[in-house]
Amino acid sequence: MKIQSSEFYTSSARVLECPDKKLPEFAFIGRSNVGKSSLINSLCNKKSIAKTSSKPGKTLLINHFIINNSFFIVDLPGYGFAKVSKKEKEKINNLHEDYFKKRGQLLSALLLIDIRLEPQKIDLDFMKYINELFVPFILVFTKCDKLKESEVSEKIEAYSKEIKRSWEKSPQIIISSAKNRIGLEEILNFIKNSINEFKKI
Repeated sequence: MKIQSSEFYTSSARVLECPDKKLPEFAFIGRSNVGKSSLINSLCNKKSIAKTSSKPGKTLLINHFIINNSFFIVDLPGYGFAKVSKKEKEKINNLHEDYFKKRGQLLSALLLIDIRLEPQKIDLDFMKYINELFVPFILVFTKCDKLKESEVSEKIEAYSKEIKRSWEKSPQIIISSAKNRIGLEEILNFIKNSINEFKKI
């Protein structure tokens, strides 16, 4: 798949305010500062279609980006950041649950994980959480340019071992780098194949 056009569409503070277009959606989510905005910018080949920030927790809205006038990439608020109030955390948690339960247009979530870190309980718990909500998802490991190839393999192996503790089958894994444009074609192919499967239903 090639992205011919990509535009910011709208920001929504509540799920009820999200676009009523019946276009497929792919939700990007991960721990705060995992690199969601950078990856979306790289996918869309635009420097600032999604705003990036060094401050965790900047994205507190549901941001929709319309791609090729045929589907949405959705940037959801990050989870796991400590520098917000308990009330804000609860608001974001409720926003996540509302979105995952009510957006029938959602074909898949792309759960972003910083490959530099050891397996984090919060990421593993979020995997279980969206699975319990029957949300299809894949894992996208970000920032692979920060590690040597051998280190990348070690990190993936460590995560695979953790996943096998709770899962019979591991979700699809894509290794990516927004900076070096690694894994972008795989992500776009995943989106293309998901849309094609959806059309068959």
